[in-house]
Amino acid sequence: MDLFLQAISHAFSLIVHLDPVLTGIIVLSLKVSGYALIIATVLGLPAGAFLGLKRFPARDLAISTINTFMGLPPVVVGLFLYLLLSRKGPLGFMGLLYSPSAMIIAQTVLAVPIVTALCHSAIMSVDPIIRQAARTLGATDTQETLAVIREARYGILSALLAAFGRVMAEVGAILIVGGNIAGYTRVMTTTIALETDKGNFELALALGIILLAISFLVNAALHFVRKKGMVHTS
Repeated sequence: MDLFLQAISHAFSLIVHLDPVLTGIIVLSLKVSGYALIIATVLGLPAGAFLGLKRFPARDLAISTINTFMGLPPVVVGLFLYLLLSRKGPLGFMGLLYSPSAMIIAQTVLAVPIVTALCHSAIMSVDPIIRQAARTLGATDTQETLAVIREARYGILSALLAAFGRVMAEVGAILIVGGNIAGYTRVMTTTIALETDKGNFELALALGIILLAISFLVNAALHFVRKKGMVHTS
């Protein structure tokens, strides 16, 4: 019990005094996940809108595939990317393995299906009258799409928050492609795993507290956005 209380006390001390190692890990974690979310949004939102608004022969198969990819095992993604980015892999010449860029790619691969599927769901839930009204007013296809996206904005924002929460908690894929290198590719989740194995519970607990705080904020924002969306549609 004394060990636990001592570790908690030291963990809060690291947080309060803004320990440089702690803050560096947090900043890198936010950067990697933030960039991954931006890229996933750029790719996933148009894909979700396309699946929700267009009709084409393989549409059902595409939707089923995206929904399946939402449950991609992170270690499988990490292994696949490792083989691609390793020195003998087809993309080895880029020198991305064991770098923050490789971690961003891994998190993007995990986030894109989530953003795409949830944005598709949000767009599909928009009342068809919105599209009909846009057509009646002479809107172009692009204007019609933007009108639907605007109407589905709360659902889309929920999708982005869900994807961010997912990638922030990721450990398997980024551990494989990032290498968990101190001061370079070490993020919160991988550091917690490493420091716990080493018995350095103070740093692991401090990062765990921060990660829980971020998770709470993301979930609180997600709840607020969903509540706002329900009010908007009622």
